[in-house]
Amino acid sequence: MTPYGLRKKAARLRQAYAPHEHRPLGGYLAAMGTYAGVTAAIAGLVRATGRPVPERPAPADVLLLAVATHKLSRLLSKDAITSPLRAPFTRYDRPIGSGEVMEQVRDSGSATRHAIGELLSCPFCLAVWVATGLTGGLVLAPRLTRLVATALTAVAASDFLQMGYAVAQQAAEAGGQHEE
Repeated sequence: MTPYGLRKKAARLRQAYAPHEHRPLGGYLAAMGTYAGVTAAIAGLVRATGRPVPERPAPADVLLLAVATHKLSRLLSKDAITSPLRAPFTRYDRPIGSGEVMEQVRDSGSATRHAIGELLSCPFCLAVWVATGLTGGLVLAPRLTRLVATALTAVAASDFLQMGYAVAQQAAEAGGQHEE
């Protein structure tokens, strides 16, 4: 099939998939290909270095990486300070509290740019990439990865304590207003 024929077939597929909305299927394919390449590179590094791969990860490591993945995914995808990383692919919308921002994916530009914008502004989407990186790090550099994951887990715990403190403070202030 010629490149022109492939493009026509891809255009028909996009139209059939989402007739009333732009969905950057080509960008998603590029993102999936990149993810597969990164995963293959990590696996190749593990193999080349001869690092042992645990048959079953320790439950403590799974929990540590779960919390660290949550925190790093939110930090990268929502934190106001990391906005410059997302700015080429997203547009600021509004603050959403606790130092986080809501951003909209830029529709102009390539399908790949759009897909990257969706990935970088979605903590759920980004979590797959972060977990893969942390898991690879656990095999390739376990001490350093656990140290970084511990710091991210401490920050996540601190976030929840800060939010709990704020709720308790608001409740105390609301209770004090009723006593007057």
